[in-house]
Amino acid sequence: MQTDRMETSSKEEYKIQSFDLETQKLLKTALKDPGSVDLEKVSNIIVDQSLKDQIFSREAGRICYTIVQAEAKQTNGNVFRRNLLNRLQQEFKAREETRQRSTEEWVCLVSFICNIFDYLKVNNMPMVALVHPVYDCLFRLAQSDALKNEEEVDCLVLQLHRIGDQLEKMNLQLMDKLFNLLRDGFLLQEDLSSMGRLLLLEILEFRAGGWTLSETAQKYYYSEVTD
Repeated sequence: MQTDRMETSSKEEYKIQSFDLETQKLLKTALKDPGSVDLEKVSNIIVDQSLKDQIFSREAGRICYTIVQAEAKQTNGNVFRRNLLNRLQQEFKAREETRQRSTEEWVCLVSFICNIFDYLKVNNMPMVALVHPVYDCLFRLAQSDALKNEEEVDCLVLQLHRIGDQLEKMNLQLMDKLFNLLRDGFLLQEDLSSMGRLLLLEILEFRAGGWTLSETAQKYYYSEVTD
């Protein structure tokens, strides 16, 4: 019971321990009283950290969602969201340079954009403005040079697990096109690692099963992965 409670409280607190104390204080204030802090600075801090910290890049959407909600409630404003999306747009435009410079940073960028797509909703619907950028990132990960890199395949599969279903509802045609690429990669590309091939097979089966895996398939893939 104690462990449950500790887990809950650490989840509530968000994963901001990697920041210095002053930044932690700023983020905690932004979560509760966004009107009292510089929200452009806050959005830049979150994006900067997301680009270098993979664990944080998967968490950041939740923090952004909380700040967006708090700001809307407090002042009916959208300063934070506007700054966040502007910065995301800049990073998205420079994505190929980022990929050339550092696979790690590129994978973090994709995780972050997909995480924002997952969390920031408008009237309970994903933001239409993010649909094409998210697809563009996933298409880039499905090119043959990226499929050779296990880190990129892992990122691609992780995002499709998380948001594939929502993305497909927003644009089925693009999802079909993406999966044609993945199928071709799986069947025709000879320089895939055995783990990359396994991950691709798993995601092909995952979508074919209506974005879920049967228990047997789950046991098969996850025992392979842990072996």
